[in-house]
Amino acid sequence: MDTRHMRCFVALAETLHFGHAAARVNMSQPPFSRQIAAIEKRLGAKLVERNSRNVALTHAGQHFLADCRAVLEGFDAACRDVQLVASGMKGELKLGFMMHAAHSVIPALVRLYAEARPDVRLILEERIPTDIEEMLTEGRLDAAVTFGGGAAPHLRTLLLARDWLCLIVPAGHRLADAETIRPRALAGEKLIAAPATVAPTLRSAIGTYCAGGGVIPHFAFEPRLQHTIIRLVQEGLGVALIPQSLCDDLAEGVVARVLVDAPEFDVVLCAPRAGRNPAVPELFEAAGRFFVRLGASGP
Repeated sequence: MDTRHMRCFVALAETLHFGHAAARVNMSQPPFSRQIAAIEKRLGAKLVERNSRNVALTHAGQHFLADCRAVLEGFDAACRDVQLVASGMKGELKLGFMMHAAHSVIPALVRLYAEARPDVRLILEERIPTDIEEMLTEGRLDAAVTFGGGAAPHLRTLLLARDWLCLIVPAGHRLADAETIRPRALAGEKLIAAPATVAPTLRSAIGTYCAGGGVIPHFAFEPRLQHTIIRLVQEGLGVALIPQSLCDDLAEGVVARVLVDAPEFDVVLCAPRAGRNPAVPELFEAAGRFFVRLGASGP
C-alpha cells in the first residue's frame, strides 16, 4: 500500500460518495470501487459500510482515516521541504569566520542572511585562518569570511571590507602618546603576534612592515588568538600590530596608534566553486547587496 491508496480512501471518507470520490482522484467509479475493496482486503478490515443509498465509515475506517491524514500530511510536508532545501530556501549553512571579523562584517552578514533565508539554519564556526582554509578544502565549511589570499581558482570570493594594521601598546608606553608610528619606531620592541602557521597573512604583513624600516622583528610571544595578544599587551609584556577592526573595543590600559603606511589586507567571503549547498548563493547575494554598496575603506 502506498500514498495513492491512502488518498483514494481519504477522498471516499470525506465525500462518503463513490462517484464524487473517484472524480476527486481522477478515476472512473468502477476501478475506484475495486481500489477500495483491494485496500480492505489488504488490511483485512472493513473500512466502509455501503448500500444503494449510503456510505458510512466503520469504526476501523474512522481510525484509519485519522492515520491516513497524518501520514499524508507528513509526506506532503517532506515533499515541500525537499523542494525548499533543493532551492536553498531551507536547510543549513556552515559559515566560518576569523575572530576579528566578528567585530566588523559578521554581525551585518548574519543579519542580512537571516532576513533573506529565515528557514536556513546558519551554523557559525569561529576559527583561525589556517583552519578555515583546511575546513573549506575538506568540505567542513560551506563558506567563510577570511583574508583574501590572491588568486584561488577553486574558490569563489567577494570583497567585504579592507582592514589594516594598527599598533597597540600598554598605557604609559613610550609610544602611547605618539600621533603616528613609523616602522623604525618598533626597533628593540618585544612583539606579540600569532605565528605564521595560524595567521600567515597577518604575520607576513608585520614582517614586511618592520623590514620597511630596517627593523628585524623580535617576537617575544606567539599566541594563536588576537584576544590573547591584546591581554598580553595589557600586562605590559610587549606591543602588537593587530587588525584595526579590533581596535574599537580594546581592553582597559591598552592604547591604539596609527601606523604610517599601514599594511592593508582584504577581508573576503569565499566558498568552494565545487560546493553543492544550494543555500550558499543567497549568502553571496546578500553580502553583495550590502557590502559592495557600502564599499571597502582603508586608513
